[in-house]
Amino acid sequence: MEFDEVIKFRHSTRAFKNKEIEPEKLKAILETAQTAPSAGNLRAYKINLVLNPEIRKKLAEAALNQGFVSQAPAVLVFSAAPQKSAAKYGKRGAELYSIQEATIAAAFAWLKIVDLGLSACWVGAFDERAVREILELPVNLRPIVILPIGYKL
Repeated sequence: MEFDEVIKFRHSTRAFKNKEIEPEKLKAILETAQTAPSAGNLRAYKINLVLNPEIRKKLAEAALNQGFVSQAPAVLVFSAAPQKSAAKYGKRGAELYSIQEATIAAAFAWLKIVDLGLSACWVGAFDERAVREILELPVNLRPIVILPIGYKL
């Protein structure tokens, strides 16, 4: 798909087909996210790919009961790693750069999602503590974006 088409067709989807996403597409999405710009090339973020329906259901509950999160066949959760960025850039790295990196990686992933004929929805309304517990994230990671993905209904 041409870049202008990707931009044109990118929109939030809250209803997904009950269709599994091909592993090669998931791999391409994650690889694209990893190409996002990063301060000092630190990659001060982590991406969790969630395919397990029970965990997706718990994430939907943590996302203020937004049920479409659990209906998507895959969910990506982008978390900032403030301490990793702070080691090189101090307070600004912890409070800004790591969050920017997680969000830019999520945006790159979303563009690739559209390019592959899939759709997504940016979810920022969620209980950070609950998401951290559900994914068993260490305290040094801060969940920033939940990105449910799938084929648009």
